[in-house]
Amino acid sequence: MTGVSTAKPAGKTGLWREIVKNRGLYLFISPFYILFSVFGLFPILFSFYLAFNKWDGIGKIQFTGLNQFRYLLTDAQFWKAIRNTLEIWVYSTIPMLILALLIAFLLNASFLRFRTFYRIAFFLPNVTSIVAVAIVFGTLFGNKYGFLNYILTSLGAEPVQWLNSAVGIKWAIASMVIWRWTGYNAIIYLAGLQSIPTVLYEAARIDGANTWQTFTRITVPLVRPIILFTVITSTIGGMQIFTESQVLTGNSGGPGGAGMTIVLYLYQLAFVKYLFGYASTVAWGLFVIIAAFSYLNYILVQKPGAK
Repeated sequence: MTGVSTAKPAGKTGLWREIVKNRGLYLFISPFYILFSVFGLFPILFSFYLAFNKWDGIGKIQFTGLNQFRYLLTDAQFWKAIRNTLEIWVYSTIPMLILALLIAFLLNASFLRFRTFYRIAFFLPNVTSIVAVAIVFGTLFGNKYGFLNYILTSLGAEPVQWLNSAVGIKWAIASMVIWRWTGYNAIIYLAGLQSIPTVLYEAARIDGANTWQTFTRITVPLVRPIILFTVITSTIGGMQIFTESQVLTGNSGGPGGAGMTIVLYLYQLAFVKYLFGYASTVAWGLFVIIAAFSYLNYILVQKPGAK
């Protein structure tokens, strides 16, 4: 006996033995991996393959190489869809996150009564059917008989053609995003606020700080990581806006294509024009854009000087 262990490191054989040994456990979790492989991983890999091919969904797949990516860089409709999506994102995300943080701050206040009721009320829009929401907002922003125009005419003002103007369509879509996601982000902010020690607020009040100073000097800096999370998730969601625009403006994106978002353009290519290959190219272009904006948000929002 030399005292030196002769055990062999667990390799592929050892891993397989562990899987066989615990096959019952792996059997219970296998449905998730099977479903993910079929409906998640395979579509991703197949779309990457189609991005280099031309296919109408029925005929023969024709290899095109990088031609579709080259065309993507010069596709005016694609860049217009990007511009529309970014404008809607600015109109919706910035006001939404600011409003969500203010609501969370108020929900966390000690003087507020019926907190549970308000938390549920603010979160309810997030679980409401987006198609139903789009129909309701289509009624609110209707050109002739919309509720907003009814209010304007009651006040003696001229009605606004919301769904016939580029800016009106973008604000209509942005308002749906704000209404649906403000409460969701407020609940996330609220969870972060509740992790802040109350002794900090008490010390600030003793030092004579008012509510605004407490909010800007204590609350905002301490919830910076959560702000980063919501900015990134809101950016990803904002770049993928589809249902709101599709239900409100149709597959064409409304007059002048003002409501044509990137995902709606992708849908039009794939399921209206049956250009599945080029639609896959647009999808991977969207992936690059989302990755770039997420990284940019991370750089801008993270704590200055943090590595």
